[in-house]
Amino acid sequence: MTTAPSVPAPIRTATRKRDRASARAGFAFLTPWLLGFFVLTAGPMLASLYLSFTDYNLFAAPNWTGIENYQRLFSDPSFRQASKITLIYVIFGTPIKLAAALLVAMLLNNSRRGQSFYRSAYYMPSLIGGSVSVAIVWKAMFIDGGIVSQISEGLGGPAGGWVGDPGKTMPMLILLTVWQFGAPMVIFLAGLKQVPTEFYEAAEMDGAGPLRKFLKITLPMLSPVLFFNLLLETIHAFQIFNSAFIISNGTGGPARSTLFYTLYLYFRGFRDFQMGYASAMAWVLVLVIGLVTVIMFRTSNSWVHYSGGDAK
Repeated sequence: MTTAPSVPAPIRTATRKRDRASARAGFAFLTPWLLGFFVLTAGPMLASLYLSFTDYNLFAAPNWTGIENYQRLFSDPSFRQASKITLIYVIFGTPIKLAAALLVAMLLNNSRRGQSFYRSAYYMPSLIGGSVSVAIVWKAMFIDGGIVSQISEGLGGPAGGWVGDPGKTMPMLILLTVWQFGAPMVIFLAGLKQVPTEFYEAAEMDGAGPLRKFLKITLPMLSPVLFFNLLLETIHAFQIFNSAFIISNGTGGPARSTLFYTLYLYFRGFRDFQMGYASAMAWVLVLVIGLVTVIMFRTSNSWVHYSGGDAK
């Protein structure tokens, strides 16, 4: 039995010095990120967790109240209304947005002239969709006398805008988020490029139609991408704020139909100066998003199919 030759002590010492130097260099490059994480993310999160158990109004020292803020949440009718509005938006807006993104991605998957231009054009709304200016333009389109109202009247439909109608504000905001389908569309398009064409050719030889090919080939092969988009867009939908604030003039109206969770949190924190209550709302939202994420990952094993054959 042969033994490996021993490494001379000077060489081992030099190797350890190089390893330590490399580690120091790595930590040096990570220092800006670590400072940003602890100062701008971890620190404020821990502070808000503490404030959620206090009565704090920005002008006086926090007063410890225990779980009183959390108890008040579930007896607050405005909190229940905001939760209901946000849940409706997430449940209906996210699937419609993903369906539109997948449809356009499938249309752009075929080679044609100007394909790069079309991809950029469809992606553009996602770059500017969350801005205040777009929300202002969207509001101008749907107010009384706006272009949507004029088209509706011209086609013999009901007159009047959508902004002041409590029954139409939710569809209007869902249309706005669907219009911003560019980001998931690009991800779907990249996923479609990875589906082997041999699968479709074999399916055609077996007599499969477009619908069957979509259900048996496209969706299973795209399931990891679909899961990724579904997770990100669901989290993003819970965080809607700019469009609701602009369209409602910062009131959550009409008739509290745009009183989304984050908007009500803003009211409590920066209008009523109930920072402890707002912090409790923020942590409830974090827990809800975390629970939704865990449920998605737990259920993904039954419908997400990876190329290796096993779900991760």
